[in-house]
Amino acid sequence: MLNFQKGIGQELSWKRNYRLILAKKEERKPEYGKEEITIRTMVEADIFYLTKFLMDPVVLGWFPMSNLKEVQDATKVWLAYARKNASFTLEINGVPAGMAIVYVNSFEKLKDQSLFAIVVDAKHRGRGAGSKLLRFIMKQARDTFNIKLFHLEVYEGNPAYNLYYREGFREYGKHEKFLKNADGTYGTKIFMQVDLTQLEL
Repeated sequence: MLNFQKGIGQELSWKRNYRLILAKKEERKPEYGKEEITIRTMVEADIFYLTKFLMDPVVLGWFPMSNLKEVQDATKVWLAYARKNASFTLEINGVPAGMAIVYVNSFEKLKDQSLFAIVVDAKHRGRGAGSKLLRFIMKQARDTFNIKLFHLEVYEGNPAYNLYYREGFREYGKHEKFLKNADGTYGTKIFMQVDLTQLEL
């Protein structure tokens, strides 16, 4: 069993230095070749992988959770949305490599818009897995859930910002000093959205 507790006390202490690295152009790994890539609805067994992905110290820096208990609470939310067919798992050769959640609304006045989140395993970042998963949930959101406005929250400095921008998302606001890090610094939350009805998916 993976030891998720290892390093929890200092999982965010690297963030200030890591942001300096992000200023450099993100290095792209080779795209996938003969690997079998499938995307399906998340199942309970995927919780193990989701926990592993979210406990990655780099990922923890870009999500509001800061320890194992908070991550476990978050995975319960993802599983609850899976029962609505709104949480998804991307598999590469049968092994989960990324997951996404679409926070579909039950309130009638809010049904044409939704927030979402994505996480990709470290060894598959920069190879197109995130793009495939994002485009899949964008299509699902529009065609299955009739969502028009698809929006997200990304913390300033997160390299995923570039992916969202490439796929048509644009900023519509910022929340300064939204996230307080373990080292006492604050992070800015950026709001982005796209009109799914204007895209060819």
